[in-house]
Amino acid sequence: MKFANTLTASISAVRFPNIHHSIRFPLKHSPLCCWGRRTRMSRSPSNSTIRNFSSSISNEESLVSPKPKQQQQHPWLIVGLGNPGKQYNGTRHNVGFEMVDAIAEAEGISMSSVNFKAHFGKGFIGNVPVMLAKPQTFMNASGQSVGSIVSYYKIPLKQVLVIFDDLDLPFSKMRLLPKGGHGGHNGMRSIIDHFKGSREFPRLRIGIGRPPGKMDSVNFVLRPFSKQERQELDFTFQQGVEAVRILLLEGFNKAATFVNTAKPMEQLS
Repeated sequence: MKFANTLTASISAVRFPNIHHSIRFPLKHSPLCCWGRRTRMSRSPSNSTIRNFSSSISNEESLVSPKPKQQQQHPWLIVGLGNPGKQYNGTRHNVGFEMVDAIAEAEGISMSSVNFKAHFGKGFIGNVPVMLAKPQTFMNASGQSVGSIVSYYKIPLKQVLVIFDDLDLPFSKMRLLPKGGHGGHNGMRSIIDHFKGSREFPRLRIGIGRPPGKMDSVNFVLRPFSKQERQELDFTFQQGVEAVRILLLEGFNKAATFVNTAKPMEQLS
């Protein structure tokens, strides 16, 4: 028996020399081993497979790619010109102030803050951001306030509407223009100066009529309105509010048509 075991061991040694060095058993869960086996056995991918794979990658990238940011909309600046102080309330030279007050009330915009030397408010007309301003610098220095607002918020001049009184228009008549000069109005003169001479901004002129007889124009523009004039002016303010809405929401041409072809209250009654 002992001899038989010895013989079997000798035969194994001859047939399988160094058996403990020549055989390597891979680990069952080795990542390298598994990946290598699949690589040798897999077929080369077809062109359609590559196309489908690339398409799926592109689709996934489109799903996770961030949407481009929408360009921020510049606000409109609507400025009414006038003089600060109770002694000037209700005078002809302050119809710009009153027009802005009418817009603020109609659109629910508070004008309680004071910024840039102006009574100032922010809000929306429809979905359009808007700023309202009534410069408190006195009429002849209005450009100090308006220029600061435009510069700070980088507002394009085509989106700056200035509302002011006009001696050369019949009382309560309005005119909406895309650009123009100051027409002898010192408030507009100051604004143009602070815009570096540019006149390329819209303006809404409100007629206050000519002084009677030989009355000086300076005294005339500081006079209050009569009761009848006040009724006509309130109607004009209603039209002005609607004109501003059309301007911001539908464009200048439609607003100009609405304003420049409107009939005064006396012709409608």
